[in-house]
Amino acid sequence: MANAICAGKALVWSVALLLGGAAHAQDPTLPPAPKEAAGEVIDLAPVLVSGEQPGPGMWQVRDAQGHTLWILGTVSPLPAKLEWRADEVRAVIASAQEVLGSPGWTLDADVGFFRGLTLLPSAMKAARDPDGRTLRERLPPDLYARWEVLKQRHIGRDKGIEKDRPLVAAGELYAAALKDVGLGHSSPVSKVVEKASKAHGLTAVSTRVTIKIADPRQALKEVRGTALQDVECFRRTLDVVEHGLPLLAERANAWSVGDIAALESLAVKGQYLACVDAVATSEFGRRRGLADVDAQAHRKCMDMASDALRRNAVTFATVPVTSMVTPGGYADQLRARGYEVLVPE
Repeated sequence: MANAICAGKALVWSVALLLGGAAHAQDPTLPPAPKEAAGEVIDLAPVLVSGEQPGPGMWQVRDAQGHTLWILGTVSPLPAKLEWRADEVRAVIASAQEVLGSPGWTLDADVGFFRGLTLLPSAMKAARDPDGRTLRERLPPDLYARWEVLKQRHIGRDKGIEKDRPLVAAGELYAAALKDVGLGHSSPVSKVVEKASKAHGLTAVSTRVTIKIADPRQALKEVRGTALQDVECFRRTLDVVEHGLPLLAERANAWSVGDIAALESLAVKGQYLACVDAVATSEFGRRRGLADVDAQAHRKCMDMASDALRRNAVTFATVPVTSMVTPGGYADQLRARGYEVLVPE
C-alpha cells in the first residue's frame, strides 16, 4: 500500500486500505461456506492452467443500424502463469472507433508524490481500529479461531496485522491465499487492451464513477474516527479462503480456456458486497456519497454503452463476466433497451 501512496494514485490514503478487502474481491466470487463446515479448511492444491490460452469469446451487442459493441467478459483472479492469446480482441480493437473501460467506481484524492508521503502515517493509522482494539478483542471467539488458523497458513507471524480493522486484515489474508495457490491479481487484459488501443490511436474511455476527495487530510481524519460494521465482510472472506480456493481456480481456468458455460455457472456473488457495504454505509461513506455508488456505476456504464453504439460502427468494451450473465445484469438490460445480444460460443 505504501507503493500506491508514493505513486500518488487515487487510493493512496486510508480509504484505499479500508477498501483493500473489497478491492481484492471486486469481481464477485463465491457464496459463504455452510455453517457445519466452518473451520474446516479444504486443503486441496488447485490445478491451474498455464502457458498460452485463448481466453473467452466476446458478447456481441447490435443495434438496428448494424453497429456492434463487442464485450469481453473479465474475471479476477486469473492464473498467475497465464499467457493470454488475444488475437481476436486485438482484431476487434483494430477496427473499433472507441474503447470503453471496465465499469466500476474509484476515489480520486489527487495527491502527488510528496504530499502522499506526508499522508502515509495518517493512512496507516486509519487502517487500525478507531478504539484501539485488536482482532481478538473485536471478533467473536469462533471467528477469531478460524482467523488464527488461516493467518498462520497464509501470512505467518505478522503481529502488526492483529491491530488492523477486520476489513483490512481480511483483504491481506485473501491476497496472500491467492498467491499461495498460484492465482494473481494482475490480469493480462488491461495491458493487452491498452497496448492494442494505443497502436491504433485510441485511448480507453473511462466508464467509472469518480468520487472526488478535495480534502484528503480531512478525509483521513474522518476515516480514523469512523467505526465500520465489517465483521460480515471478514467472515465471508474467511469462508472463501477456507472453502472457495479450488472453485476460484476452476473459474480462472474456465476463463483461460474460454468455457463460457462454466463461467456462467460460477458467476455467484460473494464477499464483495459485504465488504463494500461496510464502508459505503458508514458515516464516512454516507457523507462522501458512497451509499449507492454501485448503482451509479451500473447506470453510467449502460448509458455510455448506448451512446457508443449510436455513434460508432464498432466499439470494444470490458465488463466483469458476473455482471454480464447474472439475471438482470448487463446482458438482460441491453436486451431490454432493444439491442440484440449474442452470447459467445
